[in-house]
Amino acid sequence: MTPQVTDEVLVARDGAKLPLRRWDAQGGAPRAVIVALHGMSDYSNAFDMPGKAWAKLGITTLAYDQRGFGRSDNPGIWAGADLMRTDLADAVAAARSRYPGVPVFALGESMGGAVVLTAQASDHPPGADGIILVAPAVWSRADMPLTYRAALFLAAHLLPGMILSNSAAGRVVTIIPSDNIEMLRALSRDPLFQKSTRTATLFGLVNLMDEARTAPQHMKTAPPLLFLYGANDQIIPAKPTQAVIAELGSKAVVKRYAHGYHMLLRDLEGEQVDREIADWVLDRKPPK
Repeated sequence: MTPQVTDEVLVARDGAKLPLRRWDAQGGAPRAVIVALHGMSDYSNAFDMPGKAWAKLGITTLAYDQRGFGRSDNPGIWAGADLMRTDLADAVAAARSRYPGVPVFALGESMGGAVVLTAQASDHPPGADGIILVAPAVWSRADMPLTYRAALFLAAHLLPGMILSNSAAGRVVTIIPSDNIEMLRALSRDPLFQKSTRTATLFGLVNLMDEARTAPQHMKTAPPLLFLYGANDQIIPAKPTQAVIAELGSKAVVKRYAHGYHMLLRDLEGEQVDREIADWVLDRKPPK
């Protein structure tokens, strides 16, 4: 089946219909299209704030609920990194078909960033005109304490269906994903934002992060690449982030936000991040 984007879904090559949100460029035809992939536990609504900002600047944003998240089928079940990368390629192809001649960019936040990064390093890159990585999930096993690795392995193999509550974990270790407290409170009330995670899903995520951590070493070619991260990121440690940036070298334009947290696009300074992404996107030359 030929992938396509409708007003409400991304139809993947296998016929799966992934719920889609669109923020159409204002003032006529879009100057660029961003295909946006959300992070762990999240869904397409993650791009409501930046999507509205980009629309005012002539950029259309297409964000879909990745398999196992949001309103997609089988919420909470890990679909597999290969399938997630295939969906990205389908989304880019569908965007090109719907908006012929318009530059198409792939943006991934956190887990979505790992999907975009590993897809670009695969044998079948998605074919985007540019890549934007927002606090990509690159925390590999090699960067984790041994106790973390051992506990994850045992839980995933002996108790794959065990549910871990994000709120319960928060009582043990306080992690601040953003300085935008009102936004975080809204997420806590959002029924589509996952509040718990199966151990098998965490295991799948770590496998994906392992791939993302070494992806630059396997990247044969790359379109223009923008890498953004916050100095106060408490989700993805600084060490692996800096290592990936170093390995990308001249392939990437890097922006560090001194007051930024993990959820850069929704932080209190998110408008600045949104604007700088838009400036970078609109400065790219259209495809020939």
